[in-house]
Amino acid sequence: MKHAQDEMVWIDHAGVAHPLGEVATARMKQREGAYRMLPMPGHLVFLRYTGADGRRDLEDGPIARMAGEITAPGAMTEVVAILGQAAMRGELVVMDGDSVRSVFFEHGNIVGVQSNVEDEKIGMLLYKYGKIGEEQILPVLERARGGDRFGMAAVELGFVTQEQIYKFLGRQVEEVVFSILTATDGAYCFLEGFDEARLASRQVIAANALLMNHITRIDEIRHFRFWIPSADYVPRRNQLQPPGPEYAAVWAAIDARSSVEDIGRVTGLGEFEVTKQVFQLAQAQRVTVMPPRVHGGINEVVELASAALRAIHQAADSGGRGTAVRNNIHGFARGAYDELLRGAGPFEHGGFNAPLVARNAATLRPHGDAENFVREMLYDYVAFALFSATASLGPGCGLSREVEPLLTKLRPKGQSGMYMVPSPQR
Repeated sequence: MKHAQDEMVWIDHAGVAHPLGEVATARMKQREGAYRMLPMPGHLVFLRYTGADGRRDLEDGPIARMAGEITAPGAMTEVVAILGQAAMRGELVVMDGDSVRSVFFEHGNIVGVQSNVEDEKIGMLLYKYGKIGEEQILPVLERARGGDRFGMAAVELGFVTQEQIYKFLGRQVEEVVFSILTATDGAYCFLEGFDEARLASRQVIAANALLMNHITRIDEIRHFRFWIPSADYVPRRNQLQPPGPEYAAVWAAIDARSSVEDIGRVTGLGEFEVTKQVFQLAQAQRVTVMPPRVHGGINEVVELASAALRAIHQAADSGGRGTAVRNNIHGFARGAYDELLRGAGPFEHGGFNAPLVARNAATLRPHGDAENFVREMLYDYVAFALFSATASLGPGCGLSREVEPLLTKLRPKGQSGMYMVPSPQR
């Protein structure tokens, strides 16, 4: 699990750079060579590869026309909007942790994408939307390992048509751009030009039109997530009478066992559309949304707490108060939580290793009492983290509204769950 210090580099008084963390060391090893240090504000370092001659040549890599930090979801909205309005031709590279995504722009259109994220590759998209099954993925992957493109291999094996592949290459553009807009941390750069051979298929999608659609989608997902925290949640019918025909496919797939993700695959509608329809059915009290029971017991309790803590830490980091909030939480947990959390975190994002917490709890409490003990401890931990972050960021940050549904699910039975959220100073 990556910590903030893993990416740190120390520049000493002699101007020598020393990587302090494993990630920083690995990245610098990958960039061995001679670089030009461009003039920048005092808190930034911009190195550009030139080779030993110190001059930028064609073989030294494309020119960086734009670059910057990503600090919160939506930070890339303005960048995509600018590129959509400009006539520039180039590659937008967005790095979020280990995820690397590229979007290729030309005359305000998006003409292709690339991603190293498995869920965004064409094969997984075909699977997620129910176009191919698990038993069909392996033979296609065998062909792909031999150098064939996944899509063309699937066509040659008769699993999908060329028309379906072309459609899903367009959907891949949508999914990759959506992930870029919701990236929470990292960096981006826009490089001048690109090699046409890197495009699996040339698309022509108006960047600003796609951006407007995604902004609406982001707002809707943010609203849905209060009620359906993830695609692992399971809808259950409350009544036998079916709703209107627009819900027919989703309604038929609801069986109190299949998750939103499962229903998206079976119906071919995908996660977002199914989430939207399940939310509407829940608002009409036709279905109840049940939490996933993938792990059950203590593991599920820990993962619920980790989800809340990730939201809290993300908000604190975006507001520039991450270190202060972490220090406050550390002071709160010191001593009382040492045995329960031994070796299990918290990690940089705030969450814990569920199996290790479960193992520690088994040594601290009898089997029948361990889950409730963990629930009580983590409820108090998350409640304090929410209090600390809201106090630091201000009540107007909106964090309570996002975290309280998760905190309610975490609350131990019989506990009122009263915790204080600071009021604005008068």
